[in-house]
Amino acid sequence: MALHPSGSPLEEIELVQIETADFSFVIKGRAHHPRYEGLKAYRSMDFHDEMNFSFMGKDVESVNVFDVEQQKLVSQKDHQLRPIFFEQTTYQFLIIPKEGKELEFYHEHHLFRQAVSEITIGSQSLLMGQINFGSEIGFSTFEIHSNNEPLLTVMIEVFPAKLDYKNDYKKLLDEVNDEIYNLAYHFLRRTHLHAKIKLDGQPTLAEFYRLFVYHFESFIKTVTRIEQQPHHKLQKKYEWVRADKVKRLDSYGRKQLRKSARLFVEHERGIGVGDQKLLPTRGLNNQKQVVYNTDENQYIKWLIERLIEKLESLVKQLAGNRSSQTIDPYLDVQEKVQRMIRELKQKRASTFWQEIKAAPMAQFSTVLQMAAGYRDALQIYLTVSKGLSLFGHNYQMSVKNVAELYEYWTFLKIGRILKNRYTQVSQDIVSVNTNGLHLNLDANRRAKRVFEHPITHEKISLTYQKRETNPTTVQLPDVVLSIDKKGKDGPFNYVFDAKYRIDFALDDTYYGRRYNSPGPLEEDINTMHRYRDAIVHKKNGPYEKTAFGAYVLFPFGFEEGYRNHHFYKSIGDVNIGGLPFLPSATKLVEEVIDNLIEKSDDELQEEGILPQGSKQKWRSELEEYVLVSNIETYENYAESVRRARLTIPLQKLNKHWRKAKYIALYVSKRVKETNGVVRYGEICDISIQNNSVSFDIDSWRTIDPIKPVQYGVAHTTMTTFSQLQDAKELPELFMKTEEETVVWKLLRRVSDRVGIELQEKKLEDNERIDKFVVKDIEVTIEQDKVLFQRGTTSKSFNIEELDTSLFRVFRELVLMMEE
Repeated sequence: MALHPSGSPLEEIELVQIETADFSFVIKGRAHHPRYEGLKAYRSMDFHDEMNFSFMGKDVESVNVFDVEQQKLVSQKDHQLRPIFFEQTTYQFLIIPKEGKELEFYHEHHLFRQAVSEITIGSQSLLMGQINFGSEIGFSTFEIHSNNEPLLTVMIEVFPAKLDYKNDYKKLLDEVNDEIYNLAYHFLRRTHLHAKIKLDGQPTLAEFYRLFVYHFESFIKTVTRIEQQPHHKLQKKYEWVRADKVKRLDSYGRKQLRKSARLFVEHERGIGVGDQKLLPTRGLNNQKQVVYNTDENQYIKWLIERLIEKLESLVKQLAGNRSSQTIDPYLDVQEKVQRMIRELKQKRASTFWQEIKAAPMAQFSTVLQMAAGYRDALQIYLTVSKGLSLFGHNYQMSVKNVAELYEYWTFLKIGRILKNRYTQVSQDIVSVNTNGLHLNLDANRRAKRVFEHPITHEKISLTYQKRETNPTTVQLPDVVLSIDKKGKDGPFNYVFDAKYRIDFALDDTYYGRRYNSPGPLEEDINTMHRYRDAIVHKKNGPYEKTAFGAYVLFPFGFEEGYRNHHFYKSIGDVNIGGLPFLPSATKLVEEVIDNLIEKSDDELQEEGILPQGSKQKWRSELEEYVLVSNIETYENYAESVRRARLTIPLQKLNKHWRKAKYIALYVSKRVKETNGVVRYGEICDISIQNNSVSFDIDSWRTIDPIKPVQYGVAHTTMTTFSQLQDAKELPELFMKTEEETVVWKLLRRVSDRVGIELQEKKLEDNERIDKFVVKDIEVTIEQDKVLFQRGTTSKSFNIEELDTSLFRVFRELVLMMEE
């Protein structure tokens, strides 16, 4: 790192020095930002960012700016300057008047106006103060006034210290605005970016004309789109009809009848009232009808009328400025304006808009801000209703600070990643709120997007700032990804928390010595541990952890190098760590999301960090066995159900019957009940006498019948409890090996109808499954291979991959189904 002239990179020096006839203007601070230097080092930059700096003023004598290359102040003319202003850095402003000139410091942000104020030193008065841009980046414009007259305007550019300004930051802004128009915008912040409209003021007719000519065709198409798919509401319509014609009488109709005694006449089938029987002759029938006269449509019509008025004003102005020349110089413009007026009036005169009254809105609704057509119409109107900023500054628009923007982008970007891979279910994808000036994601309404896996139909939810309450505290992580897996009661939750913070691991720091490369802060990793431990739910028992993993998302772009970082490897060990995430660096986050969604529930359970002993308990529950017994007569079935006891001859019992924790009843065709496995119960006692075994059951529980299809149970067979819960057909109870169980569960994720073909018709006579069939794909297990066959296409996997890379096998299966 190059040193300042004093030898210290942290010493404050003069960064800007401007001399005018009326005053001297100085900005002091550090020209280097240590984290910015670290960012450049790990981007392996062979170029340097260039800073925009401009000024405009009266009687300006000299303008000098600090040049990082030369380590001194140089004339601003003809120099490409490297960044010297950064976020989260304090700068000192000095304005020293000459010849007693009274001066004022102006910035559109009120806190900056207050920060630089007048002080007196001896007989000399000057303006002085400190300014820190916080996490706001972009351009910032300062003005020096005297008697409300601007003497000098200076625009500087503030750079981020943690991401690539020219690429990542601008793309981040674009992606946020693509999802929700003006969510990135704010009102009168410390900095601004070049935009298409300015923050205040009314445009001239000339400015309005230039803008509206550009946007006119888009506006007409937008209004047409609204006409084709308008916002509407359902409204009740009441009509008096003859009593026998009343189809639906609601509370309002009954109320009106109570007020209209004259409508009642005596009738033998009437309702007893005193010593009379009365029935009404008429009643109010109500019907719901679609109404288009909503607030949103009224506002769009109001916009159309305001634009017509503005164009008509322009026509009058053009007519009043005609010269004595033979050729009217404004004729072309007038014809264009008249054409636009005609098209807008034709729109307004259409049948759809005639039935709607025009009215403004006090507060914009979510429909106006987000719905197709309405959002675009509002955006165009806001654009053409603002003035253009002159003096070569292009147009200005304040934006949210980069930390808040990064948090919003994280949620929206993960949503876009999911949308590109899975089917979006929820249409109300994002909730926003507004204070009249700008939008924010609405955490109170739990902004949420819901997706569905196109093959497994498993539900995937993405929630912004999901409020998680436990017995002690409330947790509010930025983003929670919830995945519902088939056969599981509750979702698998994963926390993605955006932190606009990074340690660049400089050589002389603790982080640099310990981890050797940039990464998330240790305290943020500790927060992830807290989230996973604190997010718990209670359902018919003690509290249980429902978060299986938590990841810090931080702004860093060197993904491949980060794979060797301690906090990336920790994800594989304990499912907690950090992931770089920027518009130019999404690969690792996408890999993690794919891994979580494509893996089976068993694989995710294996990866979770569980309390001591719970893993053994979980494994034992998977291995709970069920003895399935054939019931051959109705009398035997009825007696077994009534007494909660089943007696089976010893010679008919499966040789592994002692492992059974449950008994399930298979009802044969000869019994007058539904054919298949219909009940099960937990064994509470066993007695053996006269070569028979009697099983006492705590209570029988009915289940949806597991149908026999082409197979049956001659006497008894063994299965597992998990298979009993998931099976729909009898062959699905037959799994002799762990590999068969894994393959069956894999196929059940893509289809509820998994065919199983056995060599023998009686379950207990088979040694192995011949093949699985799902849709038109056949799956066989042969020694050390698993083979997927679809017509002439086949794919094979080593049997070990069912244990080590099951999610990759699943992905190949999905690809084969989509071919």
